[in-house]
Amino acid sequence: MAGNTAPFAAFEWMIAWRYLRARRAEGGVSVMTWISLIGITLAVFALIATLAVRSGFRAEFVDTILGANAHVTVYNSAQVTEQGGIDRTIPDYEEMSGRLRAVEGVTRAAPLVKGQVMASLRGSNTGVEVFGISAEHLATIPRIADPETGRGEIGRFEEGIAIGSGVARELGAGLGDRIKLISPDGVKTAFGTSPRVNAYEVVYIFSAGRYDIDRTRVYLPFEEAQTFFNRDGVATEIEVMVEDPDRVDELSVDLLRAGGNRATIWTWRDASGGFLRALEIEDNVMFVILSILVLIAAMNIVSGLIMLVKNKGRDIGILRTMGLTEGSVLRVFFICGAFTGLIGTALGVVLGCLFAIYIDPVFAMVNTVAGGGVWDPSIRGIYHLPAKLELADVISAVTLSLGLSFCVTYFPARRAARLNPVEALRYE
Repeated sequence: MAGNTAPFAAFEWMIAWRYLRARRAEGGVSVMTWISLIGITLAVFALIATLAVRSGFRAEFVDTILGANAHVTVYNSAQVTEQGGIDRTIPDYEEMSGRLRAVEGVTRAAPLVKGQVMASLRGSNTGVEVFGISAEHLATIPRIADPETGRGEIGRFEEGIAIGSGVARELGAGLGDRIKLISPDGVKTAFGTSPRVNAYEVVYIFSAGRYDIDRTRVYLPFEEAQTFFNRDGVATEIEVMVEDPDRVDELSVDLLRAGGNRATIWTWRDASGGFLRALEIEDNVMFVILSILVLIAAMNIVSGLIMLVKNKGRDIGILRTMGLTEGSVLRVFFICGAFTGLIGTALGVVLGCLFAIYIDPVFAMVNTVAGGGVWDPSIRGIYHLPAKLELADVISAVTLSLGLSFCVTYFPARRAARLNPVEALRYE
């Protein structure tokens, strides 16, 4: 007897399968089934693609921050000089760097001399930020000293200057060209301060992967930067790298203690925390919006099942009189809706994963069709649209889709199960 059979018995699957593939002339709803299937597929695809791009953008953004910038910057607080000026320089930068390197978890502490100047070449001018750093420390910056993206000889850094690819593009500079750096804080004379102008050979051109870095940053040998900015014997800050940038806040107290009484710190989270928080809010909003899209697609399953129950009223009455329980009828129609959601989810996962894996050729095709200019690095900050496929994102998309599909399927299936067989056969 049907009442003694286990749930989801073979005959229940057989009946559900016959209903799913039945033609409309036979009382089936194959068209509605296909619409539901396509809707779920596209919704899951959109959700996984968006989550992958979101994760990729965040990972790329954080990687460029950590790969080209200090994890922690140590400054000296302002101090009034005898002449009434403000002094923030670090005279004992070697000793302070040694103390900072001794902190557990710190991998590098490099003194810097920084300043903003104008760069000029063959009549082209652009504002740049100069980082005075030793060749030894420059070679340890991952995004700068990358042989795959850099051009020239970083080993010749002491003989010239290293510039970003954006600076090179603005000035039309190449390897071997001599760029003039013009600083308004030059030599002080009886007639005022005259600008300081020095020319340096371009020995290395880097691409850090961030438009704003490549567009404004140049590196100068540390001693040369001290001379150029009138900072002989001092540094303006110390650049600190740590083993685990995510735990940088835990090292703050130790770094402040090692830096001394006047030390203040500025972490990469302080510099980019607002942007990262904005990304997190945007991520949550996008997930909610796309979840609604999945829900709308799942509602197509309800429409299809309601039509199927209406068309199969006579069959339901016959099955009930043959001994099928309400539970068996409910499971038959639940299988119809859940199977559609399951297949649609699987297809959506496949398409979403393929999109994330092959995003570069897909985006290149879109860019070609649109005539170029789809991605503006000056606005986005990075040069391409990244995607990072994470298991947690795929699982969340699958869970959401199947959960909604199963939930909305239950109600029309329950309606079919409670259909009175006498009423269903009254006019047959």
